[in-house]
Amino acid sequence: MGRRILNDALRTIVNAEKRGFASTELKPVSNVMASFLQIMKYRGYIKDFEVHDPHRVGRISVQLLGRVKDCRAITYRQDVKAQHIESYKTRMLPTHQWGYVVITTPNGVLDHEEAIRQNVGGQVLGYFY
Repeated sequence: MGRRILNDALRTIVNAEKRGFASTELKPVSNVMASFLQIMKYRGYIKDFEVHDPHRVGRISVQLLGRVKDCRAITYRQDVKAQHIESYKTRMLPTHQWGYVVITTPNGVLDHEEAIRQNVGGQVLGYFY
């Protein structure tokens, strides 16, 4: 999956949040994008999302809550070890109180708190706050 696809989808979410929309459509679909949105839903940043026709080009409809200030995909692959995740989070996020870094690991796509809990590293996909 190209990181450009994920970055375009995340920028669409941010732009819809800034304009005050209740929902938005994301095209095309990828499994990594669905995993990223699942983490955002679990952490309470989006209300819900639904994948329509994932075997073709497909689309994802996302119900927004108005909590997303910014979310971005890291366009270059950056490896991070389990013991360096916390320092990476403090460098990337603007505040220490909220926000999540999303990492793809051998255990799947996880946020930084779950990766620290499982003591696994991986490649940084992006972040949201």
